[in-house]
Amino acid sequence: MIEGQLRDAASAAKQCEGSEVVVNLAGAPAARRWTAAYKAEIRRSRVQAPRALIEELCLLSQEIRPKAYISASAVGYYGTSLTGTFTENSPPGNDFLADVCVGWEREANRAAAHGLRVAIVRTGIVLGPDGGVLKTLLPLFKVGMGGRIASGKQWISWIHIDDQVGIYAAAIDGAQGVLNATAPFPVTNADFSSSLARALHRWDFLPTPAIALKLVFGEGATMMTEGQKVLPVRTQEMGYRFKFPYIEDAMKSAVQAMPFVDQN
Repeated sequence: MIEGQLRDAASAAKQCEGSEVVVNLAGAPAARRWTAAYKAEIRRSRVQAPRALIEELCLLSQEIRPKAYISASAVGYYGTSLTGTFTENSPPGNDFLADVCVGWEREANRAAAHGLRVAIVRTGIVLGPDGGVLKTLLPLFKVGMGGRIASGKQWISWIHIDDQVGIYAAAIDGAQGVLNATAPFPVTNADFSSSLARALHRWDFLPTPAIALKLVFGEGATMMTEGQKVLPVRTQEMGYRFKFPYIEDAMKSAVQAMPFVDQN
């Protein structure tokens, strides 16, 4: 498994010698301020770096070359919409993240030309005890200052960490093609915020204005002020059964598992 920011493709490929499956999760975090330089790093880490890795993997002899390549991707592939619904067969959007995801997946699919089975996991907002979006939101919600972001009408396609791991496991075991790693029941930002507040036994009446996020994250604020309704149609058709299909159960599980959360 490859995580963090992939810098040395040759070294990474050497570590994969003799492995059955390569799972590439590497990439610069998107949840920070997008300067021109950082947007270039996001693209480098998700497009150029995987390209270099796959080139090195395909130089390995058949005897020690991995048999499958599993690539992370994101629901940002679909762009944003208040009214649209997206499945694995939907076309890509036309914003920055969508363009990055198209390149990300194009590079992953190059491995298929060299005989590797390829699976691509498009992941939504992950709920888990190790931080992520919950770690970012918790300080505000714990002091009763959390609430919906902007209008609250934007969709959040979320997934519990256990289901994200389960879908990756299915990809490792033999699934092929694109799989949406999102729960079957996405929610609006307002409902997501209310669920988090209930899990923490806090209020959620103070909205966060879009302008405040734009001041902090710049163009990257669109990840929070806009969204997309994504359904895991193909993921379910292949037989995956979600442990946490509903936001209330997933949020409660994730929050209770966080070691730094006061449950009182």
